[in-house]
Amino acid sequence: MKKVDLIVIGAGPAGIGATVEAKLKGKEVVLLEKADAICQTFVKFYKDGKRVDKEYKGHDSINRGHIPFEDGTKESSLATFNQALKANNIELELNSEVESVKKNGENFIITTPKQSYECKNIIVAIGRMGKPNKPDYKIPATLNKIVNFNANSVQEGEKVIIIGGGNSAAEYAVDLASKHKVTLCYRRDKFTRLNDINLNNVETAAKEAKITLKLGVDINEVQDENGKVKMLFNDGSSEVYDRAIYAIGGSTPVDFLQKCGIEVDDKGVPVFDAHKQSNVKGIFVAGDIATKNGASIVVGLNDGVIINDYLA
Repeated sequence: MKKVDLIVIGAGPAGIGATVEAKLKGKEVVLLEKADAICQTFVKFYKDGKRVDKEYKGHDSINRGHIPFEDGTKESSLATFNQALKANNIELELNSEVESVKKNGENFIITTPKQSYECKNIIVAIGRMGKPNKPDYKIPATLNKIVNFNANSVQEGEKVIIIGGGNSAAEYAVDLASKHKVTLCYRRDKFTRLNDINLNNVETAAKEAKITLKLGVDINEVQDENGKVKMLFNDGSSEVYDRAIYAIGGSTPVDFLQKCGIEVDDKGVPVFDAHKQSNVKGIFVAGDIATKNGASIVVGLNDGVIINDYLA
């Protein structure tokens, strides 16, 4: 069993940031990631070349951490975080999903398929996007290949409907509009969660008839129409599409939090104090997992500063 000061669970921006801050304060720290690469949100859900913004509407955009993150792309952001790991000689264990977290006196025992660790403190930074939100209604299994939760599988010329009112939905719509007939469907009658850049891009694309906006309309049912996606809307209309993309956010992995003994509220958000410490003394939360509606990358990086200043 390996003994360290701190274990960080989740090698996304918040987890990498927290690990770097801990290392700079002289702590012995190991970063655990269940996947085979860092920043799985970027890798799995971002198209090549997708813009990654430092500022996020309604969130603090002042980076107080030591990773020099700025506006960029999927590729430049991945390079920034890989460089941070290399420059700070971070011990990263990939393919190391946490199987159990148990108290051992004042310390914790963490077990992965590769190794067991004993540590004084834990930071959970697993994010939300590992488990995309899915609609309440049933989607026919025959449509699984053309009903997606990212834009990676879209074929040129397809007629596409994107469902969601957040920044990912807006970016998918604008990016795809040059080569596809795109409809952006949002159940509210106006966008309330978009940053200024994405809001302007969507409004401009709609005015230029590059995308069709279907606002204030929800979906009642999805049917298989000869191998295509037939959407039945709550305004009584229906439409057939080649592909549907749901960009309706991610859900908190409540099961893992509860495995750690962390209390969550009725929205599945962990309960924590001003230092990001959960109800379990010694277990902290950082990044998206510690918010109701998702956080910017800078907020995640700053969480690492808050926690490690407290632990110093």
